[in-house]
Amino acid sequence: MATHCFSLLSIQSLTSNSSNRQSEINTLTHKYSTSFAGVKLLIGPQNLNLFSLTRRRSTVATVAFSLPTAKPERAPSEKQPKWSARAIKAFTMAELEARKLKYPNTGTEALLMGILVEGTSLAAKFLRANGVTLLRVRDETVKLLGKSDMYFFSPEHPPLTEPAQRALDWAVDEKLKSGESGEITIAYLVLGIWSEKESAGHRIMASLGFDDEKAKELAKSMDKDIEMSYK
Repeated sequence: MATHCFSLLSIQSLTSNSSNRQSEINTLTHKYSTSFAGVKLLIGPQNLNLFSLTRRRSTVATVAFSLPTAKPERAPSEKQPKWSARAIKAFTMAELEARKLKYPNTGTEALLMGILVEGTSLAAKFLRANGVTLLRVRDETVKLLGKSDMYFFSPEHPPLTEPAQRALDWAVDEKLKSGESGEITIAYLVLGIWSEKESAGHRIMASLGFDDEKAKELAKSMDKDIEMSYK
């Protein structure tokens, strides 16, 4: 079933038009031939505009999405800081990493992997520069938590563990305390994981050489997800 409205014109009717009319059609439309029907499908500009509008709406909905919180009453909705698009993508990748390992929950270790899979943020680059890479985190996760049953299938959206939920809430609370405008970046999420001392994510970061001094260094760029350079 097609999701857009198409105009069906026979090949004969197209060839019978004048060359000027044919040129105009070629300019304003995109033509697709179907051998089984012997027709050409013409998608007019109005259809393309509708498609573009749908894509724009989808993008806005994705960026406006907020990550789970255990403390929805912390501030009026209009004052709640928004998560950055990169942080939202990192969270989505974390759920996927948990599913790959067939874990029933999204823990702090999965959040850490999601941050590294997203990979473009300043925080992710900082982690990699200090030895906390995706492959090493995966290896340490399996060493620490073991492998899941090969016949077990993780839910589509593995629920957060308590430490992972506290890491997210720590990030939101710290953003509110800072009084800074802007979005909650991935750096807040990394430091939220680090704040959970007994969590798998913290233990894995520590085993790979991350420490409080590095956390303080990362905190200096907490309000930036990426640094634009025009050099």
